Amino acid sequence: MFKEDTLSKKTILITGGGSGLGLSMAKKFASLGANIAICGRTMWKLEEAVEEISKAGSGVKIKCYKADVRNYERISSMFDEIIADFGTIEGLVNNAAGNFLSASEDLSPGGFKAVVDIVLQGSFNCTHVFGNYLIDEGREGTVLNMVTTYAEGTGCAFVLPSACGKAGVLAMTRSLAFEWAEYGIRLNAIAPGPFPTEGAWSRLVPEKTLEESFKNKIPLKRYGEHEELANLAVFLMSDLAPYITGECVVIDGGESLQGGQFNFINELMPRDQLKEMFRSMKKGK
Repeated sequence: MFKEDTLSKKTILITGGGSGLGLSMAKKFASLGANIAICGRTMWKLEEAVEEISKAGSGVKIKCYKADVRNYERISSMFDEIIADFGTIEGLVNNAAGNFLSASEDLSPGGFKAVVDIVLQGSFNCTHVFGNYLIDEGREGTVLNMVTTYAEGTGCAFVLPSACGKAGVLAMTRSLAFEWAEYGIRLNAIAPGPFPTEGAWSRLVPEKTLEESFKNKIPLKRYGEHEELANLAVFLMSDLAPYITGECVVIDGGESLQGGQFNFINELMPRDQLKEMFRSMKKGK
């Protein structure tokens, strides 16, 4: 689908790139010639990811950085390190996120803040530092934000912090796509439907019955493959899409045509049983 040099001469940072969809995108980018920087909060996981990415892309540079996207000062110093290590940086994928299922009346202020700070504040921190670097250096660049199908229009039950945070990221994407266009900076978003990952799946789809209900409500009757999302990310980050900015591309097998992603859970059991299930999930049972 793509030439081996589709992303050559680009250095791309993927936040939360040590696992899940972030790792899948990093491997695909590296296989097409991009130098890769990944960041996260767990160093051993990042180091293992670097080895895995190295197998996907030969002749490219790959490095990892321990950083919490909620910490603006650390993000600023991390970008200094990336530029020192790679010389330049042309792309940013805001992939780091947090999410969990909860009845909204049972949410704690701390739980709400934790998700919104990672999703929205973290995406702003990275985008703000990266954007200022590009503007100061007179360079063009691309930002890709990972949002959700419920960030626009529907909202979603049982994932209120994520819905609020991702809606903010989508608004930021479109606001900056207009404001920073004069600098040659493009910003787009991808809204994935269900793409199974070990981390997110354990928090959002913990039971087999829930997993089957989740899949059956998708018009295409299957989950997404990581390769499918990675291909879309390559296209939007590459020079194949120079006239696309301010867009949010949905890739979900038609799932979002039916409303909020987790709304169907309300039909599975009485509210009291749902709340007990959510509490058990929080305790790791």
